[in-house]
Amino acid sequence: MNINLTLFVQMLVFVTLIWFTKRFVWPMILGPMDERARRIAVGLAAAEKGKTDLAEARERADAVIREARDRATQIVDLAAKRANEMIEEAKGTASGEAARLLTQARAEVARESSRAREDLTREVGRLAVRGAARLLEREIDAGTHVELLDKLAAEITNG
Repeated sequence: MNINLTLFVQMLVFVTLIWFTKRFVWPMILGPMDERARRIAVGLAAAEKGKTDLAEARERADAVIREARDRATQIVDLAAKRANEMIEEAKGTASGEAARLLTQARAEVARESSRAREDLTREVGRLAVRGAARLLEREIDAGTHVELLDKLAAEITNG
């Protein structure tokens, strides 16, 4: 055998193998690789879109949180204002009630004092009549001397 012929046949087999690989095998290898590269590109694009969506969502969440905090602050301020109003209203009501009760108590004290003075005046009048009766050693008729006893009671009360 001749070395040139062997070399030529080997070259022919090599070229045929390259052609066959390029024609049939290479597309079967490149197809899944291209599909995988496409899926990776889509995944990377989705990841990038996810990052931007996440950033936007964080911004919206921060805005909602700020708005909620502002609203909560307004509600707390409004509640404090309403509580102060209620306290002032209760103070006013309590002051009015206290004044009413004080006036009522003073009127009751005045009535009781007047009643006690009248009772005391009557009692003093009776004691005076008894004392005078003992001094004079005779009975004084209270019905007959009503005017005199009333005058005596008035003098005792005023004097």
